[in-house]
Amino acid sequence: MTVKILHNPRCSKSREALARLESRGLRPEIVDYLATPLSLGELRTLQQQLGVPARAMLRDGEDDYRTLGLADASLGDEQLLRAVAEHPKLLQRPVVIDGERALIARPPELLDDWLK
Repeated sequence: MTVKILHNPRCSKSREALARLESRGLRPEIVDYLATPLSLGELRTLQQQLGVPARAMLRDGEDDYRTLGLADASLGDEQLLRAVAEHPKLLQRPVVIDGERALIARPPELLDDWLK
């Protein structure tokens, strides 16, 4: 199984998710998405893999969320994904990707059932 984690090493939940993957003997590809932001196309693909509305991919507690007016319910997926492409810290974390499926592993315990 080739697994990838969109990881923020400063985030305790992201570190915990990585540890859970490694405890299962997995050696995930680690992508520091703040240092190497995802393109708009990659975010679109990620949204499909997650199977969620773009809004579910956002960290609504970030200052940029308020500053950019992203709480506006009239904003569509494309506008929200563009905001994440331009401001990667808005991406909810950690995200684990396994082939064609992905999971926002928050809380990290969600990985336990997902990896079965």
